[in-house]
Amino acid sequence: MASLQEQLLKAGLANKQSAKQIRSEKRKKNKAVRKNQAQEDTSLQDELAAKKAQQAELDTQKNAQIKQELDKKSEIGKVKQMISQLHIKDYEGELEYNYALEGKVKCLLLNEVNHNALVKGRISICYFEEVVYLLPALAAEKIAAVDEKYLVLQNDNTPTEVDEDDPYADFQIPDDLMW
Repeated sequence: MASLQEQLLKAGLANKQSAKQIRSEKRKKNKAVRKNQAQEDTSLQDELAAKKAQQAELDTQKNAQIKQELDKKSEIGKVKQMISQLHIKDYEGELEYNYALEGKVKCLLLNEVNHNALVKGRISICYFEEVVYLLPALAAEKIAAVDEKYLVLQNDNTPTEVDEDDPYADFQIPDDLMW
């Protein structure tokens, strides 16, 4: 089968001179492209590069989300490990300590030593996986740094300032007042 150029020549629509000139221009153009003297049509390459950049951006976002989820799981693991290692055992006694948890008032029965330590802020109440734990204040502060939702109660052991003009300054109300 003859090429389009040969068919046009046979039909008389083109002459040998114009066909020769077109062939030489085409050859020069191809040679220039090979030597990087002229730019080849790069619209397809630009489109592919744009798609590749867009895909890389999506991958970066997905990786950041996965990393964030892994960090959260790691933090929960740290909290769980700290609670399991540092929680106070054998705290049960006869003294009641009331605290609020999820909008409800709960009661914790403590021995005298732990009750006084809780009132003075040396130990704290933490809530993890639907279980209440007593922890030393330093451990509770580290857990609160990770996520405060695990910390139920941490009393402040700093002394309060007394107003000089307060007529009831001599009558302090104890925190562990029993009725």
